Amino acid sequence: MEQWQKDLMEIIETVAEEVEHFFLGMGEMVDTLFELTEEFTEQVHTTIATEVDQYLQDLAEPILEVYGEIGDLMADADQGFPYSVEPTLEQNSACIGCSNYHGHVYGGNLLVCAMHPHGWDDKNCPDWEKE
Repeated sequence: MEQWQKDLMEIIETVAEEVEHFFLGMGEMVDTLFELTEEFTEQVHTTIATEVDQYLQDLAEPILEVYGEIGDLMADADQGFPYSVEPTLEQNSACIGCSNYHGHVYGGNLLVCAMHPHGWDDKNCPDWEKE
């Protein structure tokens, strides 16, 4: 074999080795890039999830506070509105069928009638009148 053929073979082998090193290096770079991408994705996901959770908590707290305040207002308001109570055998039995019976609750207090605001103790009220 002549010298120029030996030189050509050495050049081809050197080029082949360099190409192989190049592709091995590229493979390592691609692997590193994938690892970095995965880490970056995890960090972004964690950060976004944390921020979204915090945002939702910040958004929900005032709503829950307002809801609680509305509940408190409704509880307070319920006592202020009068509502009627019918006489029963257990409570205000002397008032059953009486035309004087009022039977409305004001601020948590029952007004039975004008003559006996708290009701009559036994079954025979002296002011009972038929409806």
